[in-house]
Amino acid sequence: MRVNCAPSQDCASPQDKVAWNRSAAMLGLLSFAMLIVSLDQYIVVVALPDIGRDLGYSAQTLQSVISAYAVASSGFLLLGGRAADLLGRRRMLVTGLALYAVASLAGGLATRLEVQLAARAVQGLGGALVFPSTLALINTAFAEGRARNRALGIWGGAGAAGLVIGVLLGGVLTRAFGWEAVFFVNVPLAGAALILAFPLIDADHARDTDRRFDLPGALTATAAITLLVFALVQGPDAGWSSPRILIATTIGLLLLGLFGVVEHRSRDPLVPLRLLANRLLTTALAIAFMFMATFGSLLYFLSIYFQDVRGYDALETGVAFLLPTAAVVAGSTFAGRVVTRFGLRFTLAMALTIGAGGAVAVGLAMSPDASYASLIPGLIAVSIGDGVVFTSMFIAAATGVTNREQGIASGIVSTGSGIGAAVGLAILVLVANSGNKGLVGEGLRIATAEGISTAVFVVAGGILMTLVIALNVPAADGGKL
Repeated sequence: MRVNCAPSQDCASPQDKVAWNRSAAMLGLLSFAMLIVSLDQYIVVVALPDIGRDLGYSAQTLQSVISAYAVASSGFLLLGGRAADLLGRRRMLVTGLALYAVASLAGGLATRLEVQLAARAVQGLGGALVFPSTLALINTAFAEGRARNRALGIWGGAGAAGLVIGVLLGGVLTRAFGWEAVFFVNVPLAGAALILAFPLIDADHARDTDRRFDLPGALTATAAITLLVFALVQGPDAGWSSPRILIATTIGLLLLGLFGVVEHRSRDPLVPLRLLANRLLTTALAIAFMFMATFGSLLYFLSIYFQDVRGYDALETGVAFLLPTAAVVAGSTFAGRVVTRFGLRFTLAMALTIGAGGAVAVGLAMSPDASYASLIPGLIAVSIGDGVVFTSMFIAAATGVTNREQGIASGIVSTGSGIGAAVGLAILVLVANSGNKGLVGEGLRIATAEGISTAVFVVAGGILMTLVIALNVPAADGGKL
């Protein structure tokens, strides 16, 4: 019998409440897993000087601590997304978290740089399994529209904040316990998420035997992307004409061409062509690439500015990121509601306009002796734009994609973001360091500030280019999506 209730009454059945509570708990776990993956991309940034001194990195090899993670993560994201669809999303999530915990322990215990770089690469592989799995689980658990948008807002808030929290947490841990702590902290975090995954996420269904894994496509795509990202990351230090960069680029491009041939002949390709016909997905891919090339790269230059120009120590640098963290979390969390009310195109255009203005303001304020207060207006604006765009681009990527292919769709867009990070940082590092050669002392500090300021202006220009791409987001339902 139907029970009529007043609007102010809670008419949900006990079964509905249990289902909602379970969904909320699962969303909390997936957001937490996403935060772990996200924060680990930058948690080592402020610890790099200490790591370099203890393990014997040179000035030219120190950035490989970051690039080892980025190369492995970017190279395996497509494979991770496809594996989530075919082998099971919970299974891939748990596997990725286990790799994270083990590799983090190895990274903290490492006494040789080769061991630590290998551990960072395994962390990247773990991230390539966790990232698309969390996104696919959310997109299949929540219906497209308001419910999914709100869920992705929470997930996106955790992910976008993780990039900034990583710098903050890295500073605190390095100051209090030494650089080893930026690795060890992942062990209990990933371990707790792994244990909670079993009671909170339903077991995977039996594998669909009609669908093939496309191993040749997975291997060629992974190898091609890994080599190309390696070339992009190492190019600025090694020199674009160095043999290893030329060889990696040539082989990567050849494998990319081979991947196209394999996909054309495959009965069940790794990247189905029908997905690439989805205009929202391809637009989200372009936005994700530009997002990490601009917003994502800005974090690195802010950290360098605070430490090398302003003289902040690891803890002070971490504290300086508190304000941007709050703004990113706010932007990401509310992005889902804004998209539901005003549509994707309007939300992205608004956020990118605010972000570009914020980047310009930050660039103008970045003088050698600027106060932190002078950076605040720009930092708030660019961080709000960061958070809103991060969530919105993944809402776009999931729209119109069937549940069977949410994993690979997530892998496609996250691969674009990983490559964008490598391309953006490679270009911007060249811009920032173009006037630093041969300088030392005060002259180097002043030139570093000027170079970073110029790079931030380039970031602002890149954000405006992203705005042009976002205006191509198709409108539906009167301009809303």
